[in-house]
Amino acid sequence: MQFSKWVSDLDWRVLLLILPPLSLLLFLSLSSSSSPFTSLPSFSPLKSILYNRATPSPNLSRSPPPIPPPPNTNESETSRLERSRMAVCLVGGARRFELTGPSIVAKILKVYPNSDLFLHSPMDSNAFKFSLLKIAPKIASVKIFQPKPIPETESELRVLTASNSPNGIQGLLQYFNLVEGCLKMIKAYQDQNNFTYDWIVRTRVDSYWSGPLTPDNFVPGQYLVPPGSSYGGLNDRLGIGDFNTSTVALSRLSLIPQLNSAGFRQLNSETAFRAQLTTQRVPYITKRVSFCIVTDRRYEFPPAHYGVPVAAMSSPGPLSGAKCRPCTAACSGSCVENVMSRLDKGWSWTDWANGTLQLCNAHGEWEKGWERVFDRAAGKKLAAARKRVWEMKMKQCVDDFEEMKRRTAIWDTPAVAEICRVGLGSS
Repeated sequence: MQFSKWVSDLDWRVLLLILPPLSLLLFLSLSSSSSPFTSLPSFSPLKSILYNRATPSPNLSRSPPPIPPPPNTNESETSRLERSRMAVCLVGGARRFELTGPSIVAKILKVYPNSDLFLHSPMDSNAFKFSLLKIAPKIASVKIFQPKPIPETESELRVLTASNSPNGIQGLLQYFNLVEGCLKMIKAYQDQNNFTYDWIVRTRVDSYWSGPLTPDNFVPGQYLVPPGSSYGGLNDRLGIGDFNTSTVALSRLSLIPQLNSAGFRQLNSETAFRAQLTTQRVPYITKRVSFCIVTDRRYEFPPAHYGVPVAAMSSPGPLSGAKCRPCTAACSGSCVENVMSRLDKGWSWTDWANGTLQLCNAHGEWEKGWERVFDRAAGKKLAAARKRVWEMKMKQCVDDFEEMKRRTAIWDTPAVAEICRVGLGSS
């Protein structure tokens, strides 16, 4: 009993000796840190015990930290693209724009209504047809200019060839100037508004779109072009890329000195285009796209090994930028297989399997009654736009352009009345 009492008294004495220092340590730690035991690094076992006992259960007194919501996997690619900044660049002359323009508006601009339209085109008797663009959702910049000869430098004469170009090297330079000029317009608009586009879509004003430009054609870090019609290089009738890849792809004139230094010689538009991307290490991919290039040129039929097939606009497609015209198909089914299988696949060949292609006999002018053929293929809305242009009077042309001008941020053209007068006369 006495031994037990002695041990009990000893426990109390020890406890009395321990409690004051322990209380002091606890007081100091509480007063020097918002976390109760961060000031006790040398007492980690004690810290652990006290922390586990002193911290309230999270489930009882404190809500867990908020968990960020998962990405919206149900959001469509179209929705994401609609929120991004996109420039749509149209280049070229307005030859058949009453047929092609409404399809561009319907299948590109209205599919991505947040996109900004840029138009770069030479002034001619067809420029009045651009008044159709007044229905575009957004217009950033329009430049219609008086074309002038472009001086040909030594490097351009070495790098480029006049072969198979309707207007020789000057024709290539004029086309390259249209493309790179549109890039300059885009950069000027960006600088003015202090932002950078996420995407640039570059296509030609003579392109007829039978289907929408779909979201899977936008591939970050890679430049997308159509297959076929490559003429030894890459099809340059459409290009889609982010701002960095597009800057390289659209710099058609300014990169020629680099191609010259790299030893490239006698390139056509398509081989020069491929050389631009490869020398600047821009990866590219090809994908079939639902558009064709409306042409008035005549071509041998049936096309020879290096000939040019001309597709009927009514072809199911996608035609990926092949030459086309409204025609009653002269060749379909097994006839197409016989013709296309003889063509050089690295030249003007285009996809034709599964009945996607029908061919015109394009050795002469457009057939009589082609308007009805076009209207059936394009549908009522595009047919109405064609008729509207053909029936257009001077006042309507001026009014449409003035409305378009009011909605455009940067307008650089001859006088609206002059554009309409050249195309329609003084009526």
